[in-house]
Amino acid sequence: MSPKRSRVREQKRAALRTSPSSRPQSTEPSPAERYAAFKERATLHTPHLEAFEANFDFPLDPFQLEACAALEGGSSVLVAAPTGAGKTIVGEFATHLALATGKKAFYTTPIKALSNQKYNDLVRRYGADSVGLLTGDSTINGEASIVVMTTEVLRNMIYAQSSTLDTLGYVVMDEVHYLADRFRGAVWEEVIIHLDQSVRLVSLSATVSNAEEFGDWLEAVRGDTKVIVSERRPVPLWQHVIVQGRGDHPGGILDLYAHTVDPTDPGVNPPINPDLLNVMRRGSDSLHNRGSWGGRGKHGSSQRTGRRGPPRFAVIKELEEANLLPAIYFIFSRAGCDAAVAQCLATGISLTTEQEAEQIRIIAESRCTNVPAEDLNVLGFWSWIEGLTRGIAAHHAGMLPLFKETVEELFSRGLIKAVFATETLALGINMPARTVVMEKLVKWDGTSHVDLTPGEYTQLTGRAGRRGIDVEGHAVVVDHPGLDPVALSGLASKRLYPLKSSFKPTYNMAINLVDGYGQKQAREILESSFAQFQADRGVVGLARAASANREALEGYEQAMQCELGDFPSYMQLRRKISERERKLAGENKNAARTELIYRLTKLRRGDVVEVSSGRSAGYAVVVDRGKDTGADGPRPAVLTEQGKVRMVSLADLHGGFEVIGSLRIGQQFNPRKPAERKDLTAKLRAALRNGDGLTPVPDNPYSGPKRRSSSADDIVLQELRRDLREHPCHACPDREAHARWGERWTKLMREQETLLHKINNRTGSIGKTFDRICKVLLELEYLHRDEHGDLHVTEPGHALSRIYAENDLLVARCIEKGLWDELEAPQLAAAVSLVVYQSRRDDEPDPRIPGGPQGKLARVLDEMIREWSRLTDLEDAYKVKETGDLDTGLIEAVHKWTRGRSLDSVLSDADLTAGDFVRWAKQILDALDQIAGVAPSQRLRTTATNAIDAIKRGVVAYSSI
Repeated sequence: MSPKRSRVREQKRAALRTSPSSRPQSTEPSPAERYAAFKERATLHTPHLEAFEANFDFPLDPFQLEACAALEGGSSVLVAAPTGAGKTIVGEFATHLALATGKKAFYTTPIKALSNQKYNDLVRRYGADSVGLLTGDSTINGEASIVVMTTEVLRNMIYAQSSTLDTLGYVVMDEVHYLADRFRGAVWEEVIIHLDQSVRLVSLSATVSNAEEFGDWLEAVRGDTKVIVSERRPVPLWQHVIVQGRGDHPGGILDLYAHTVDPTDPGVNPPINPDLLNVMRRGSDSLHNRGSWGGRGKHGSSQRTGRRGPPRFAVIKELEEANLLPAIYFIFSRAGCDAAVAQCLATGISLTTEQEAEQIRIIAESRCTNVPAEDLNVLGFWSWIEGLTRGIAAHHAGMLPLFKETVEELFSRGLIKAVFATETLALGINMPARTVVMEKLVKWDGTSHVDLTPGEYTQLTGRAGRRGIDVEGHAVVVDHPGLDPVALSGLASKRLYPLKSSFKPTYNMAINLVDGYGQKQAREILESSFAQFQADRGVVGLARAASANREALEGYEQAMQCELGDFPSYMQLRRKISERERKLAGENKNAARTELIYRLTKLRRGDVVEVSSGRSAGYAVVVDRGKDTGADGPRPAVLTEQGKVRMVSLADLHGGFEVIGSLRIGQQFNPRKPAERKDLTAKLRAALRNGDGLTPVPDNPYSGPKRRSSSADDIVLQELRRDLREHPCHACPDREAHARWGERWTKLMREQETLLHKINNRTGSIGKTFDRICKVLLELEYLHRDEHGDLHVTEPGHALSRIYAENDLLVARCIEKGLWDELEAPQLAAAVSLVVYQSRRDDEPDPRIPGGPQGKLARVLDEMIREWSRLTDLEDAYKVKETGDLDTGLIEAVHKWTRGRSLDSVLSDADLTAGDFVRWAKQILDALDQIAGVAPSQRLRTTATNAIDAIKRGVVAYSSI
């Protein structure tokens, strides 16, 4: 390395180690000054707060004091503050108040891992006798004065009118901004709405831009609520980009902002560091990115056009040299996290001392003592231990929960120095670091790659900077193609994001509300939701826009006036003609779609097809006809020329397909086996090349009836065109001049109709959804209407009220119809997986059904699918979208596990990680527990209990999450 390069790098590292006094200073008063100012302002007598403060060896922040004082004064509170600011102090004060006043406090969290962590924190403070835990998996001291639980557990207790709610005085809702979650967020609103009015609510949220709006709603439904917002991070956060070396620039960690910018208050559009812009510009202009981290010459595999950032192991080494570890390195991919650990290990990186490595080994091995020895190799235990002892680990949802918990413990102790994680780590788990690294600013949302929002960026980088340990935190973005420092600055300087409700009524919710309050009051309760609150406020803006549109429409009508007649009516005719032509074109499209579905249903195993366009373009052989999905026809599995098995959907065939012949496929062919796929692929290629083994298709039986609508012979369109020609304004010499104004009038009229439709839909929209759900429940006799028109819950409805699974109504239907009564425990567990499991991929072939296609389980699965089809048809009729798709992907694995097979056997034929399997097994356990509680037959109750006992073993039993 050249002396100049060494000097530049050392200057850069020195800048990163600079003391806080040399950084741009905030004009805010010191904590002691802020504390004294608050004390001076305080007017409430707060003896409980003073006693609580005595437990800390540091003064509480003003926002903490303000919230605690309001809580002691009898108000509920909403506290919105950055990650790491100390919001939980307010929640802990609620538990202190409960003990001091002889009441109970419930501390709720969105996930079991956070509940476990908070339980341990409170036990250390108050002792095991005073604290309980309820998470579904764990029941510890459930009648204690302080009980930690997941929010779903509290919701279920409220509906069951549990006596545990007696003397409840305080409920803490940690991470309350989770109510925006589209899958589980509605539970938060259910709890907030239904809690007794005497209960004080402590809502702890990340910083959101509409905290006041959320607080207004809380006040409307809970009474006196104080909103306390703090945007100040207790540990200042510096923003950086790490770049590859280029030319005479050594690369490394560069500040994002210019040196004149205060990173704690960058303001709007802060200037970018010119050094960063220069080095990134060099990267964009260079064909070959040679650098200090292994950029290779023109023959190396790293040759590419445009910028490239440093590899992951180099980033870790740079952070280590700059004294910026421990770090959380966010990679939005499970496989990417595992690969990053492997890459670091391959380069020989070790971030721990011998003493630390030994301590890590002792902790990790003791945590995993109960894992069966035969499962350790399957779980990758030894390579995992090697990474841990070097101070490196992954953390993602695909890992065994026990492994994740161990990583969390080791990281919190300061033993693990670098964790490669997906965004799931960002939710609540207490794993602060000195530095947070972001590999990219885009993520996969399940359907496409999307940009991170400012809120997501803030939530992830909020981990950087450990209060009481670090004087500053660091957010480092790895340079990558497409990175725009100006856009990054926009993400980093916007620390607020809006909280939007995801609330909607469900079948279970509707049954419980009708049972507890009656239909009318239930509707009123639902219309008090935050979702309706936001919708009604939004109507004000829509109404204002509609009023402006009316004025513009009047102006357009004046401009297009015609002496020969009513020009608006003439424009309406033109509009109707256009709409009719579009409708006919749509009918043609639907006819083509119907024909395509018909042809799909005629495909047989062994048919060789040519797909003309789309991701499945090319030749393929059908290996499974697929099950009929209803409106979209079957989804056959095909083997492509490239040897890949894909599920072909209607969307993949928009360009059509042709059957060119058929191949003979053996009855025992298994598309999951690579060798058999390879043989059939070779056979397909030979057939395409010279026709070997390809049987011609006689008379093409795959063509369906063709029907096309024609505008030339459409009577309605002919009449409209005749009316247009006969209209007085059609003969006007200025007709087209009037029409230009008329087109504007027509376009705005269409917008106005859409706007008015939105206003109508938003007003009372939650209540309308509830009404439609009640109609479905009436149709299926879970509700009945008496002679006075009032709704009542039937006996099957009472069973549904205690089922909280995702597809609650389908589970209730299967129980009511006795579909599961004759199954054995492994078969029941497999059948329940059909309504619980959702694959992360949609191109997997159907698995083998234990017992064969004519066996008892297969027959029950067919009945379940038919019941699902009837249910979704009914939902379509009432415009309700509640019941999700069924997924057979876990059936064989769950059946094997419940029969006592080894983990290796279970995972060998399933596209699952051990962590995924455990997570889904836990959800199946939850569903089985509910089935055991509501099943009308003793046999089914016994079978469900036996299935629970059979599943709860090995890695499933020893994972607390």
